[in-house]
Amino acid sequence: MLADDSTLLREGLARLLADEGHEVTAAVGDAPALVAAVAADPPDVAVVDVRMPPGHSDDGLRAALEIRERWPQTGVLVLSQYVERRYAAELVTGSTGGVGYLLKDRVVQVDEFLDALDRVAAGGTALDPEVVRRLLTHSTRTAPLDRLTPRERDVLDRMAQGHTNATIATRLHISQSAVEKHVNAIFDKLDLGHTQGYSRRVLAILRYLEP
Repeated sequence: MLADDSTLLREGLARLLADEGHEVTAAVGDAPALVAAVAADPPDVAVVDVRMPPGHSDDGLRAALEIRERWPQTGVLVLSQYVERRYAAELVTGSTGGVGYLLKDRVVQVDEFLDALDRVAAGGTALDPEVVRRLLTHSTRTAPLDRLTPRERDVLDRMAQGHTNATIATRLHISQSAVEKHVNAIFDKLDLGHTQGYSRRVLAILRYLEP
């Protein structure tokens, strides 16, 4: 399902997804229409613009949050023109998966866009690398971050983008066992013990996404 007030982008995405074998069940131009369409036929994933009518403010994000609350089985991939730190943190905080936040420029990199879409639809997380970089750079919680080595920061960066250990190993050209050691070191340095009922991986990411 697509929601963007730009007819050109909406129709372009619909055609791209259809060409790649995806079924687009609805394509709407405002937040109320999005919520109504999801209520009528919840999709695997909704691709949502942050700024949409009727308010042209954060209506799209608010619709995305409502969808995550009312239909948690539906993934939400938010698209934004800019890195909006508060929006990214608000979307991810409180969710254990099935969410993503990409800059619109990323859409033209079709393989990355489709990979993010598939991960969100499967219940994973997909954050734009630039969003993660800005969040980490501007985080006020510098003390825990300062404990990490450069390689551990690299691993956390890829974790925050939603990649698995296997994918991180491939992207950083290291073994999967090395990634697992770095992940455990990150948990230790962030004081993330074995907390029943919560994923330490998600908690490690959220530690840096808090406003």
